Amino acid sequence: MKFKIVIPARYASTRLPGKPLLEIAGKPMIRHVFERAKESGAEEIVVATDDARIADVAEGFGAEVCLTGVSHTSGTERIAEVVEQFKWADDTIVVNLQGDEPTMPAALLTQVARDMDTHPDAQITTLSAPITERDMLFDPHVVKVVTDGNGYALYFSRAPIPWHRDEFLHQDRPLPASVGFSRHIGLYAYRAGFLERYVNWPPASIEQAESLEQLRVLWHGDKIHVSEAHQEPGHGVDTREDLHRVENAFLHR
Repeated sequence: MKFKIVIPARYASTRLPGKPLLEIAGKPMIRHVFERAKESGAEEIVVATDDARIADVAEGFGAEVCLTGVSHTSGTERIAEVVEQFKWADDTIVVNLQGDEPTMPAALLTQVARDMDTHPDAQITTLSAPITERDMLFDPHVVKVVTDGNGYALYFSRAPIPWHRDEFLHQDRPLPASVGFSRHIGLYAYRAGFLERYVNWPPASIEQAESLEQLRVLWHGDKIHVSEAHQEPGHGVDTREDLHRVENAFLHR
């Protein structure tokens, strides 16, 4: 199985400006992400950015770089431009590894690519992990996903889904064992040809309400296959506290 990885990386993060260039254990974050990608065995890895500072650093440690436009509102849109610039074939499997995921296990990159290879009716594949704590289920920062019997996504939400009508009336009870609750892990694989369609669709109302770009896909009737991750995905970096947590993890390896 062959697949490519694109690492979208932007400088202008609201909560952590210059995030891809912040150092973790002596290396810029984007280099750690690139190294995780190399460990996966991908046939090609591209750092996609609109910022010359990120491009210079990435090229300095040997990464292939694609300079993209500045108006993209998501990593998916940035990857679509890479596909267009590089003229990849429509059936090329492309994994989206965000530039703030320095601890993402290579095995999960391979897993999501393999799922795309083995699910020809899916336009996107992604991963999930079980939720066992009530606080996590009710946390709007944790995205939940419900799938059908074959593992295809029915809906993603920041709300606790599925809503257990009887059990959730009692706030002091543990989560009901009869229902499997899952959180979404934001790692995606696509086919290159799908991305051109995706970026030409207008945003969906549910996508804008939940602020979840994957809902655009369900809104337009395409399929997303969700597999349970084979291992923990590690920590992404959104805040200064996340940065310290990830650095401690590297220093204590």
